[in-house]
Amino acid sequence: MSFALSHPSLFRALTDRGYTNPTPVQAAVLQPETANRDLLVSAQTGSGKTVAYGMALASTLLDSAERFRAGGKPLALVVAPTRELAMQVHKELTWLFAHTDARLVSCVGGMDIRQDQRALGRGAHIVVGTPGRLCDHIESGVMNLTELKAVVLDEADEMLDMGFRDELERILAAAPAERRTLLFSATIPKQIVALTKKYQRDALRIALSTRNEPHGDIEYRAMEIGPHDHEHAIVNVLRYFDVRGALAFCSTREAVRHLHANLLERGFAAVALSGELSQAERTRALHALRDGRARVCVATDVAARGLDLPDLGLVIHSDLPQNLETLVHRSGRTGRAGKKGLCVVLVPPHGRNRAERLFVAAHINANWGPPPAAHEIRARDQQQLVREIAGMASGATEEDLTTARLLLAERSPEEIAAVLVKMHRGLMPEPEELRPAQPNRAASRDSATRSKSGPTDKKKWTSKQKRDAKRGNLGPKRT
Repeated sequence: MSFALSHPSLFRALTDRGYTNPTPVQAAVLQPETANRDLLVSAQTGSGKTVAYGMALASTLLDSAERFRAGGKPLALVVAPTRELAMQVHKELTWLFAHTDARLVSCVGGMDIRQDQRALGRGAHIVVGTPGRLCDHIESGVMNLTELKAVVLDEADEMLDMGFRDELERILAAAPAERRTLLFSATIPKQIVALTKKYQRDALRIALSTRNEPHGDIEYRAMEIGPHDHEHAIVNVLRYFDVRGALAFCSTREAVRHLHANLLERGFAAVALSGELSQAERTRALHALRDGRARVCVATDVAARGLDLPDLGLVIHSDLPQNLETLVHRSGRTGRAGKKGLCVVLVPPHGRNRAERLFVAAHINANWGPPPAAHEIRARDQQQLVREIAGMASGATEEDLTTARLLLAERSPEEIAAVLVKMHRGLMPEPEELRPAQPNRAASRDSATRSKSGPTDKKKWTSKQKRDAKRGNLGPKRT
């Protein structure tokens, strides 16, 4: 299947952007049986859902017309859990509908509400926003939904997890009953099912992921760390894996502040995201990460909900996830839109059993091992430097060669190369010397027992452990 089956105006936009083949979720909404139906779609984060529901909206809003008429009351509403995701969706839909004369307005919390009111007053075809701000506009009468043809709930499971059920119900109740409702979610818990039964009509179920299914484009590595090597291990992981962007998750705001300060002190280009930051500070941090001025972002789970960072190659679980959903959500920030990603889970002393239960419950096959050692990082640095110099040498100008000959007349090749190596190392933080992790005695005894019993024996869990694993309740919640 190709994008040729999408609306002609959107097909032109997709072609302009170099899109050739649709992702599975995009192909699914292009099927003939989806036309003008309510949809309940479960797909992994980073699977191209925004373009998918954009294509689905086009057929409903435009029908056979190439362009929209002048903007008036909204025709479509897209609801997203966070400001960052809403603004990202607005940006994606803007280029997707570029050839349709569509007027798109974003309405998110933390921004000047008067700006929203002025934009809505000028007329809009598609409004993208967060639940609370959209409810404010609906209840104040600023946004009239009487002509609404479609509502999209993006990342619906996250919105429910964040406590937005009441707001979602108020939005859906205010929309015309004959509207089209598209619900996109990474998972389909009971709350989503209840929402579907109440507000959708004969919804077509499109299942492209199952609950807590591991992402196929993500490699998982579990690293056991010593009692005092937590931040040293993070330093070495960031130094060893050469990725454009990395996201380190912490469980508390205080942990974010501490890790962020330590990374800055060691010379990393790092930013922080937590609930205590203003919207302007959050926006600046994300821009720095997207344009390459920052290489690593330290964040809490709440602050990172709904983030879409296409170039994020590495996720670090600085603290063990508290449950199954947190593991899947954090990890899903990488490996997006068909790109490969790496997820590193740091396992503290005596944490191996809990981490193993977490992986079993999530159906994840993680590779266990120690964090990268300082000597491994230095060896990798040497290999990279040799490759970089080899690549740069082919582009040397005659002026460069003249300077090189002057240097060789004064110093030996070894001395000049040593200076180059020193300069290269000075640009990067020094790796940390790590102590061996202390073995988990209980896990060691279990391994020994399994070895004696033979490879076909399986670890036996109690009934309570099995129930906990299925529910994702794998440890005491941190306060």
